[in-house]
Amino acid sequence: MKPILVIGGGITGVTAAVELAETGKEVILIEKKSYLGGKVIQMHNYFPKLCPPACGMEINFRRIKNNSRITVMTHTELAAVSGKKGAFTVNLKTVSRYVNDLCTACGECVAICPVERPDSFNYNYGLTRAIYLPHPLAYPQRYEIDDNFCEGESCGKCVEICKYDAIDLNAKPLEKEIEVHSIIGATGWENYDASKISGLNYNKSLDIVTNVEFEILLSDKGPGEGKLVRPSDGKPPKSIAFVQCAGSRDENYLPYCSAVCCSASLKHALNIADMLPDTKVSIHYVDLRVTGRNEDFLRRVEETKNIELVKGKIARVDVDPESNVLYVEAENIAEGLKKKEAVDMVVLATGIVPTANIPGTIKNDDNFMLTNQQNGIYPAGCAKKPMDVSTSVKDGTAAALKAMGK
Repeated sequence: MKPILVIGGGITGVTAAVELAETGKEVILIEKKSYLGGKVIQMHNYFPKLCPPACGMEINFRRIKNNSRITVMTHTELAAVSGKKGAFTVNLKTVSRYVNDLCTACGECVAICPVERPDSFNYNYGLTRAIYLPHPLAYPQRYEIDDNFCEGESCGKCVEICKYDAIDLNAKPLEKEIEVHSIIGATGWENYDASKISGLNYNKSLDIVTNVEFEILLSDKGPGEGKLVRPSDGKPPKSIAFVQCAGSRDENYLPYCSAVCCSASLKHALNIADMLPDTKVSIHYVDLRVTGRNEDFLRRVEETKNIELVKGKIARVDVDPESNVLYVEAENIAEGLKKKEAVDMVVLATGIVPTANIPGTIKNDDNFMLTNQQNGIYPAGCAKKPMDVSTSVKDGTAAALKAMGK
């Protein structure tokens, strides 16, 4: 049997790959970024158990490393596909990271690199050098070079100091054609662009952040190094407002519900209560949509001091140009009032947008992959609809079972 191609190295794709390999199947796992882990590896923690990313991903990375049936290709995307189940021909394009597998991650190149870049892994909170390790848990554990900032051969200091001949500043993209039995599309998701949402003024203040950015602010990788602080001044916020359905369930932006945003905001509120128990948190919602074990978050939030659930939509977020104070204009349906209140931070619970970029696949109007693809192509996880981590893992396993069939 030919190998099975898994597109996407997030939690869904990694799950599918290890499940396939541990049943004896050959797997090629490709990921467009330089590391595996997807969005999960960028989280502070995830529900329902509030586990840190290392809790589940490190075990999966070990399973991949110890299984010779899995070939991992990072910086790689699917360029073309033809054929049918059992005899697909795929063209893969790999962009160079300029650092090869001789790298030992010793870090000497970083110490001598003179150029800085925004830390894209941490949503541009902080800087790295032009040669960098994407994050401490990166798999593969190998440095890469951002050619948008690297000065190339005109500098070359990293090449000179590397003892292992691991750096090639002239490395070129590679293309490869292979035959595979079937394809799993676990291409994952991106956050909706909050700058498109009128009235919420996302770009007007550093203290108006999205839900995924807030994950970094909570983590030890963020600007507070494990302490929650405002991006604008590094001070702990005394009040935080969450805007639910920021752009979602709105025909002007995202017409659908992303399913996980409510649980994520409840989780964030509990994180805040642990870190800053005196900080006042308000969650402004249209409907709270939580299911299964995530309903426990709702119960805990309702019982936690200084967290307020407010049914009603936030119409506007304004920024005072002189003081930089944020004002939220919100309705409170229970009280029949409309209020304008000052807060230190605003978190926009923006929705999930699919990155379903497999050539020739069938998508719905919202760009999610439909399940009725050509036989042999199986969408999984957030490529086909918004899912939380637990559901994505189950869906990765289900896709693996389908892909290994005749």
